[in-house]
Parts: sequence; C-alpha cells; structure tokens
Amino acid sequence: MNNLGDLEIFARVVSAGSMSAAGRELGLSPAVVSKRLRRLEDRLGTRLLQRTTRQISLTEAGQGFYERVVAILAGIEDAEAFVSRRSAIARGTLKVSAPTSFGRMHIAPHVQRFLEANPGLAINLVLSDEFVDIVGEGYDLAIRIAELSDSSLVARKLAPVRRILCASPSYIERHGLPASVDNLTEHVCLPSHNQEGWRLDGPGGSFNFRPNGPLLTNSSEVVRECVIGGVGIALRSTWDIGHELANGRLVRVLPEYEGARGVAIHAVYASRRFLPAKVRVFIDFLTDLYGTVPYWEGPKDTQTERDSANGGRLQASVNQKNGLDRSGRTPRINKTVTNMTPRMSAKKSKARAHGSSNGHGSNGYTGMRHGGHGHDGSDPHD
Repeated sequence: MNNLGDLEIFARVVSAGSMSAAGRELGLSPAVVSKRLRRLEDRLGTRLLQRTTRQISLTEAGQGFYERVVAILAGIEDAEAFVSRRSAIARGTLKVSAPTSFGRMHIAPHVQRFLEANPGLAINLVLSDEFVDIVGEGYDLAIRIAELSDSSLVARKLAPVRRILCASPSYIERHGLPASVDNLTEHVCLPSHNQEGWRLDGPGGSFNFRPNGPLLTNSSEVVRECVIGGVGIALRSTWDIGHELANGRLVRVLPEYEGARGVAIHAVYASRRFLPAKVRVFIDFLTDLYGTVPYWEGPKDTQTERDSANGGRLQASVNQKNGLDRSGRTPRINKTVTNMTPRMSAKKSKARAHGSSNGHGSNGYTGMRHGGHGHDGSDPHD
C-alpha cells in the first residue's frame, strides 16, 4: 500500500494532538505533515480533521477512519514482531547503558560469548552511574539497579539484589563488631556514593539509618575500595563484593540485617510492542547468565556458615587482645575472702598450749604459727 505512511502520520497527529508534536515524533516538519494530511483527505474525498489555530479535532468521518487505521497499524506491528521473533539472527549495533561497576564486573567479561552466539551484532556498551534518557539518547536498552517506580518504560527483571553490611578484618580487629544495629552509631559507617541513607530490613521491620563517616565521594568504586581497605562499615551489594566475601577480605556485619529487598537488576527499554531481535537476544542472554540465584551469590548455606565463622573468629581475636571473654565482657574474678586467723577446736587449742608449755614446739603446732595455711586459707590439718 503506497499510502501507508500517510495513515501513520494521520494516526500520530490524532494521538499527539497537534501537527508540530507529531512532526517532532516522526522527524518531519509541520509543513510536511500538513501536506501529507491534505493529500490523504483529497484521496478519500472527505475532511478528516477540523483545524483551528489552537487545536485539532476529528470529524465524524475522521473518528471512524481513525479507529480502523489504528487497528490496521497494530496488525502490521504484530506481523512484523512475529517475523522478528522467528528470526534466529539479530543484526545491527546494540547500544546499551549500564552502571560502571556492574558493567565492568558482570557484563564485559561475557561480551565475547554473546558476540560469538550472535555474529551479526555489534555492541556499544556505555558505562555510567547516572540514569540516561533511553529514548532521547538513542539507547536500545539500559541496565538499572534500583527499585523502579512507574514510568513509560518497560522493565524486565534480570536478577535479585542482596545488599549486606560488611567490613574488613583489619577494621574489626581495631574496632570490634557492633553487637546490635543500635551500635552502628559508634562505628565508622561509609555513606553510599550518592549520599543516600541505608534502608535496612531486619527482625524489627524496616528502618532508615543515615551513616556519618569521614568519606565523601561520587564514586561507588571508591566506597568499595575503602571498605576493603579497612576504613569502615559499608552497605554493599553481593554482586559487588561476592569475591571478597569468599576469600575473607570482607566479613559480613550484623547478618540479620539486609538492604531493602525491593531493589533488583532490570533491563529497561522503550515502551513499544515491537521489540527488536537484537534487544530480545541480549535480554535473554543476561537472564540465562544470571539465573534466579546469580552466580555471585554462591551456595547460601555455605556463605552463611562462612560469614558466621569469620565474624566469630575475628571478634574472639579482638576480645582476647582486650582481655575480654568470648561474649565480649570483662571476666569475673572469684574473690574469696580469706580468714587469716587459724581455726582450731578447743581440743587442739588445749593441746597446742600443752605442747608449748612442755617444750615440744617442734612436734606440736608451734611450727604453724607463722602462716602455714593451706591453699584455700584454712588450716591444713582441719
């Protein structure tokens, strides 16, 4: 159909509410849009739109025509999407935005495998910790790690995110482990790179904690390196520090608390019914790669046991250094009051006096007069 473009322009003018707005969406000047509408009306022999200086409205014929045109265009999109989904080959350049650390650690190492599976594709991977304008800047999709609010974009969850409190062994050796979440105010806590507070979920429910530490930075990677270096306690995602937890460079703190669980890793793309094959194959690749339990988590039971063992061992070391018992308290000393006066029965006292008067000091109790008591302070012969 040679005039299919005219139908699309007509439908876009109606949905956008003006020729200038429709022109911006289609990349056409208002003059071209107006000319194409007049050509369509001339061909049909009827007026479809009432035009005024302030607004455009549908005529009765235009209303019925618009409803049928929308159905036709939707059917064409469905047909194209059907063919695209059946195509095994994705072609072109895929432009992707991703957070800096996540892209470096969990996308870049797998690019080669993705390109081998899709030889007709090239990838333009742009790393930034700022949210980009996907449509305005021409991105095919963006990877976002957040608790997403409602928007005009479509989001597909790729993996869950677990955020935990952690510190280095060197920090714990100097400062010990916080006994409870209330003790965090007595510790050096490193704010996130965006200076947001910590939203924590724990046994008592959800609450906000605002860390106040000596470090301010706009870089998430700086916070990561500082917590590994022993500066303080931080709230970090397991995708970011899973390797350090496994090799003991970081230890989990207050394991009963985690960051708010609404955060996840999403693939976000423009809201449209037609999803290009290159976008679909990349999202499917990442979904299969990460899985429901991402590889950076490791076996959960093993990780929990390791966190508990490492934390307990470090705290025991701190306690020993500070002269504390295993529970972190000063040991209680058993203070037994000793009666330094020898206890004697009346009979012994009499015999002692008799021995002394008979000059038998060497065989009597005279040898005990100078403090010859037992280890518990009592007379050894009692």
